[in-house]
Amino acid sequence: MNRLVILGAAAAALAAPLPAQTLRVVTSTTDLHDIAHAVGDDRISAMSIAAGYQDPHFVEAKPSFALKLGKADVFAYVGLDLEIGWMPTLVDAARNRRINRGGSGDVDVSRVIPVLDVQATADRSMGDVHPRGNPHYWLHPENGKRIARLFRDKFSELDPEGAATYRANTARFEASIDSTTRALAPMLASIRGQPVVAYHTSWRYFQEFTGMNIVGFIEPKPGVPPSPSHLAGLIQQMKRTGAKVIIMEPFYDRKMPDFVARNTGAKVLVLPPSVDGVKGVDSYVELVDYDVRRLAEALR
Repeated sequence: MNRLVILGAAAAALAAPLPAQTLRVVTSTTDLHDIAHAVGDDRISAMSIAAGYQDPHFVEAKPSFALKLGKADVFAYVGLDLEIGWMPTLVDAARNRRINRGGSGDVDVSRVIPVLDVQATADRSMGDVHPRGNPHYWLHPENGKRIARLFRDKFSELDPEGAATYRANTARFEASIDSTTRALAPMLASIRGQPVVAYHTSWRYFQEFTGMNIVGFIEPKPGVPPSPSHLAGLIQQMKRTGAKVIIMEPFYDRKMPDFVARNTGAKVLVLPPSVDGVKGVDSYVELVDYDVRRLAEALR
């Protein structure tokens, strides 16, 4: 009798559908990770190399990251040279043809983005500029949708059996963005046209989305510390324009923004530019919602 039970169980196991093969996805940032997970759900396993509280320009190229990349089916990255300081080292160490340039799993997300701030020419005198354009594009939710569609198409290409799931998940993700944007409409209306100062040029796409007016930057050029004369000019510019909010990322030093705030009566607003940049902002949609609400509140 026991033998019959065992044989019956074995037959049932053989007849049951095999589990879908999981796509192994590595992303350079938490934002890409969250969108990939929203599209792939349990048909993928995903991990991010950069943490949400880190400056994604500067990430330690740990051997453990190379090991993950060595097994990856997909490596999705922001591109536009955002990861140039660490990505080539890791990709070379991974020895994975799938994620090499032009490989089946090489996903340069920037190729689906209408890129801002493209430079016809660039040199070191201009600071840490990105000649091919500003790479902080995920801060506009319409670009979040573009990223999701790119993942939908790539995952469907590599896992055709999951195509229907990827389409449904992408539609659900886009609907969530649209619902959040509608709920934020009153706050977006209150932000539109308001003068603000930003620390770095990373808020240009957020500016396009919210309609805020960036009248100056703490940095005179991207990645270049401000001089006393630059700060003096910025203080005068803020007084002329009435800017009362300075936006900065959590990983920058507050010393200079606080100095400018003291001399203008402005408020320093620390906003996360990425998922998991602050506690409680655990998804891309939550990031959009949090940043808009905090900015609207600061401008009131």
